[in-house]
Amino acid sequence: MPDRVETAVQRFREGFTCSQAVLSAYADDFDLPPKLALRVAAPFGGGIARTGETCGAVTGALMVLGLQFGATVATDKETKERMHGIAQDFLAQFKRRRGSVLCRELLGHDISTPEGWQKVQELGLNTDLCPRLVAEAAQLAGEMLKAGKHA
Repeated sequence: MPDRVETAVQRFREGFTCSQAVLSAYADDFDLPPKLALRVAAPFGGGIARTGETCGAVTGALMVLGLQFGATVATDKETKERMHGIAQDFLAQFKRRRGSVLCRELLGHDISTPEGWQKVQELGLNTDLCPRLVAEAAQLAGEMLKAGKHA
């Protein structure tokens, strides 16, 4: 079994978005076809469609956690509550480690503007910082999967 963190970083470096990289690194664990994982996660990169909102690595990791812990029965309130708790725990841990879960805050620039996106590219944040965020989100998701509950 390949290392999920390394796979996520490699996929990001290949040109996939941060959300695609994280979700697709875990897709095989859930019998999720790789192309489907890439398509589902595609709009979440760059803080959701490059709006600078929630970091794509974070949303990709949340999708992974949803695959493991999400409810599949509409009336299953216990599983829904557990999933919310797990997601909230993930968000709190990521925020504690990185100071934010918002893409624009993590990068220090508003990538929803052409000027902000250009600045991120000029500074190399998308090739230096973003892979580290992908790795961190993928690692934290993996820890939570392994624990089977809140990490």
